Amino acid sequence: MLNTRAALDKFGKGVVKQSRSNLTRKDKNVDRKLYNSIKYQLEVGPNSFSIEIDMEDYGKFQDEGVKGVDPSKVSPNAKIKGQQAPNSRFSFKQKRPPIQPLQNWIKKRGIRFRDAKGKFKKGSTKSLAYVISSNIYYRGIKPSRFFTRAFETQFERLPDEVVKAFNLDMDDLIKFSTNESSTK
Repeated sequence: MLNTRAALDKFGKGVVKQSRSNLTRKDKNVDRKLYNSIKYQLEVGPNSFSIEIDMEDYGKFQDEGVKGVDPSKVSPNAKIKGQQAPNSRFSFKQKRPPIQPLQNWIKKRGIRFRDAKGKFKKGSTKSLAYVISSNIYYRGIKPSRFFTRAFETQFERLPDEVVKAFNLDMDDLIKFSTNESSTK
């Protein structure tokens, strides 16, 4: 099954590469932790095959988004309004997003409070992280579909390649069986 393995290997590599590219293009690659965690594992047996694609747990939330609790509780001055992921299977219930990872994200992005004139104000990253956490809790997380789009694109290409590869493997198997029986 060398041809089938090669086609599935190409599929796995394509999903990983395109997912990583989507993360970078969508500016969701701040610390490269999610980016570096995207990997695939292919197992091909005599009668079956499986491909497993792994990533950090929070990747599914970035990909599919998370439904917020109540978007009406966000400040009326907020630039982004409304539910960010109304159709997501994930939702915030009682637990808010943790502050510490947001503080790290704020520091890496260089985000700070501004006054009415647009000048940077002195303030702790903890305060800003709390404000962002509240906004995420109430509005949710918008889906990025970085993985879903990559998987769907690669999957659309997969059937023809796998069918062709499987046919080549069967041809090789039949040739091998024929050669073996003709030598006996």
